[in-house]
Amino acid sequence: MMNGQGRVSPGSAAPAEERGCTWLNIWVFLIFALATKAAFVTLCLWLVLPLCHSSDQPSALQQQFSEWECDSAVPQGTDRSWTCCPKGWRRFQGSCYFLSLDKMNFAESAQNCSGMGSQLVVISSKAEQEFLSEQTKQPPKRVNVYIGLFAKKVGQWQWVDKTPYNVTAAFWREGEPNYFPGENCTVIHVPTEPPNNWNDIGSDLENHRICEAAAVIV
Repeated sequence: MMNGQGRVSPGSAAPAEERGCTWLNIWVFLIFALATKAAFVTLCLWLVLPLCHSSDQPSALQQQFSEWECDSAVPQGTDRSWTCCPKGWRRFQGSCYFLSLDKMNFAESAQNCSGMGSQLVVISSKAEQEFLSEQTKQPPKRVNVYIGLFAKKVGQWQWVDKTPYNVTAAFWREGEPNYFPGENCTVIHVPTEPPNNWNDIGSDLENHRICEAAAVIV
């Protein structure tokens, strides 16, 4: 209601134009906020990913790659929004995996993984073993794929990152390891159906490899 001086009296409704402007301002603010967040995420993912990581120093993996693929799946208990792996790597749970296209011996395979800020894969669960076994079946055709399990002495298996060898979480083929002289490294034997498809093999043989690194959370 208008008073004699042309002002809206207390308790009366604001004009429709004023209400419309209020809602318009709210929508403008929301759109601006969403656009700002999207721009920040894009900047983190493609331009300065190392700077957005929870650590003060970028990981070795982050220092090696500039192109990343991310999704919104994050570990419980984190306040971040994206889980990222280098482009072309495959993610499972909290790790990124690289399946090589070329072949190298065991020592060269380990060195190649280290040079990318990763390591030969350490398999710690049946779920991980089954995931990787399925990945090895993807093109190109692979027969044997190095993993990070080896023995300095016969029967004394150890992982490349010093994770204790757990016989209850080992996935050897039937009759393996057979401890044939010189067979001190481990491969996934792709033609054998998972999960039990590990085979001991000589370290000088050239095979494909799987590298593993922790996924980056931003």
